[in-house]
Amino acid sequence: MKMLRFLLEKEFHQIRRNPAILRMMFIMPIIQLIVLPFAANYEVKDVKLVIVDNDHSSLSRESIQTITASGYFQLVKMASSYNEALGWIESDEADLILEFPNKAEEMLIREDQISIYLAVNAINGMKANIGASYLQQILSKINANVREQWITLPRYLPEPIIEVKKSFWYNRFMDYKLFMVPGILTLLLTMIGSFLASLNIVREKEIGTIEQINVTPIPKGIFIAGKLIPFWLMSQIVLGLGLLVARVIYGIESWPVLAWIYLFNSIYMLAILGLGLFISTITANQQQAVLVSFFFMMVFILMSGLYTSIDAMPYWARLVTMFNPVSYYVELMRMLIIKRSGLHDILPFLWIMILFAIFTLSIAVLNYKKRV
Repeated sequence: MKMLRFLLEKEFHQIRRNPAILRMMFIMPIIQLIVLPFAANYEVKDVKLVIVDNDHSSLSRESIQTITASGYFQLVKMASSYNEALGWIESDEADLILEFPNKAEEMLIREDQISIYLAVNAINGMKANIGASYLQQILSKINANVREQWITLPRYLPEPIIEVKKSFWYNRFMDYKLFMVPGILTLLLTMIGSFLASLNIVREKEIGTIEQINVTPIPKGIFIAGKLIPFWLMSQIVLGLGLLVARVIYGIESWPVLAWIYLFNSIYMLAILGLGLFISTITANQQQAVLVSFFFMMVFILMSGLYTSIDAMPYWARLVTMFNPVSYYVELMRMLIIKRSGLHDILPFLWIMILFAIFTLSIAVLNYKKRV
């Protein structure tokens, strides 16, 4: 313990003398947590729409009015032909084309059905799919209203009209910030812990002090612990600041589950810092450490389930995410903050993260060589 105390004093002195580390640990995550949730927006609004109305009937006019009043679409042009509307798509001034056929209302009365043409600019795939989905839902509602109005006519058979009402649990208003902020906070803690830990031992190598430490009788485990504990403690402070920003800026309450968040974060940061220290032992300079750490972080982030659902991934990708500690933390943070899960729900995640921590710390200690 005396050796560990001296090592910790040394590490804290080095951190205090390097203002860049303090800025990276405390200022950058707060700024990113304030900015990123507004940029990572799942809501798609102001979809640019061009309409070609070849019918000019009450049906088409009411449909256009309903679509434009929904708040999701911006009517940029009432084109006279499909070729004119296609020009707006090709110049990237429109996202969707909606074309009503000639004599659409008359065809609906005579044949009980019409075909409305929808063309989607799929360069921006996400915006195109969501915009087309919004438009299809609105057209389905228009269709249901038409059938409800005309169902009383003698020529139509009486059919039951089924009305579906949806209710969302836990995030009833589908606030994307409530969904994104916990995940972004997880990624920031992961990136800070991994990058700073991966640069730690490498910096000792570059400035030449690692040889002085290696000739001392300090055991490898004590040395790794001395490198790990300062950043582990600072990560708890960063987590508290992040939760405070989530409360003040976004109104996300975490007090009821604060103990479980800190319990899991304590174990999780051991795993991430252990991985960073392992990277630091296998690299010769800080540039190599940054590149290797960046490789792991890109895989962890893109396969964490933050931006794309893990259930939507291919089977082989779902197998890979089982070895991704970030995916467990993202899911657990959402369970705790959104769902208010208890210890029974998060216990499997705790055991998995304990195994991750044991593995990464073990390989970091075993791979560190006191003799070259």
